[in-house]
Amino acid sequence: TSMAGSSALTTSLSGLGMPNSAIALSCAGTLRGLLQAASFYCTKLGFVPLAYRGLETGSRDVVSHAVRQGKIIFVFSSALNPGNKEMGDHLVKHGDGVRDIAFTVEDCDYLVQKARERGANIIEEPHVVEDKFGSVKLAMLQTYGDTVHTLVERQNYNGLFLPGFHAPLFHDPLLDKLPCSKLDYIDHVVGNQPNDEMVPVVDWYQKNLLFHRFWSVDDKQLQTEFSALQSIVVANYEETVKMPINEPAMGKRKSQIQAITHTHTNTEIYTQIYTYTSTSQEYVEYYGGPGVQHIAMNTSNIIDTINNLKGRGMEFMTVPNAYYQQLHEKLKLSKVKIIEDIGILEELNILVDYDDNGYLLQIFTKPVQDRPTVFLEVIQRHNHQGFGAGNFRSLFEAIEADQKARGNLTILNPNGTSEKL
Repeated sequence: TSMAGSSALTTSLSGLGMPNSAIALSCAGTLRGLLQAASFYCTKLGFVPLAYRGLETGSRDVVSHAVRQGKIIFVFSSALNPGNKEMGDHLVKHGDGVRDIAFTVEDCDYLVQKARERGANIIEEPHVVEDKFGSVKLAMLQTYGDTVHTLVERQNYNGLFLPGFHAPLFHDPLLDKLPCSKLDYIDHVVGNQPNDEMVPVVDWYQKNLLFHRFWSVDDKQLQTEFSALQSIVVANYEETVKMPINEPAMGKRKSQIQAITHTHTNTEIYTQIYTYTSTSQEYVEYYGGPGVQHIAMNTSNIIDTINNLKGRGMEFMTVPNAYYQQLHEKLKLSKVKIIEDIGILEELNILVDYDDNGYLLQIFTKPVQDRPTVFLEVIQRHNHQGFGAGNFRSLFEAIEADQKARGNLTILNPNGTSEKL
């Protein structure tokens, strides 16, 4: 998010990408930066103000703006006072980023107790917050890096969002004049890890939240001579929450699972090696450790969505021209039939991945803040539960060009030293 201050994206959802997806963006920094962040998501991405918490509502320490589109909610929060160490430290270390991925749950006490028995770090014990619209039980668990999970148990709550939030103070009339973006829900959220931390993080989700390794059609190994990336997708029992967990694997050039990757796996560790030459772990270096790399938002009509988002001024990754030439040839040998016009997909730089049963369409934004860390994805699925493994080569070629422009593209030499290209 193009915002000043540290945004901590809180994803509140009863399934990341399912019916009640929400991502809360906690923005530590100046109040002007917070307003700019919320405004960016509204004007560029089609969200609308949902709820507000601040001095006018009785909150003396934190101000928050919640915005909504479809079943997605982003919440931007910032400290009201200069002495807020938690938000201040997050801002200095990470810049804008995702701090809290929250899940709607049925029994908060039970989940926290089971997580405690398995050794999880409980940041906040279950507690009830309430206002005149009802009550909500909340708890918070520590996951990878400085990322946390808030567990939200709604107890017949009828307010706009959560206790303490009121109706927005202002509605920008410009929003009514902009085209509809048609984003529906969060499809998945990707977390990037440093070397050798992917499997421990996956184990944490399996042990503490009873997630399982999600079977994906992306069950093959991709590789080039240049770089490597590994990823495992974990999901909850209902498979309404899907979270790819990435880490770099050593290649000729350091893989940037930490700059822009979108890898996913299956029941086995799914190793992907891309011709994408990245900086030396750009995401982790600029974010200051592990964290959420990108959020994928589902739409039922990606062509209309991207046309409208580009009309709003949203910037996306471009794709090499050869990609669509190769796609035409490959589709001639495939059983799958793409309903959408390939020419329009090419014009919009929308990627296609497929198998014999179906296909998906996806596109990635450029980083949505000054640091080359968090970015967004728009995805449409047609009977395909993968995550676009076949598109990684093209994606990383595009990322490589951006990284070279930033002066962050390096090659790893056999002796372990690196040099800029």
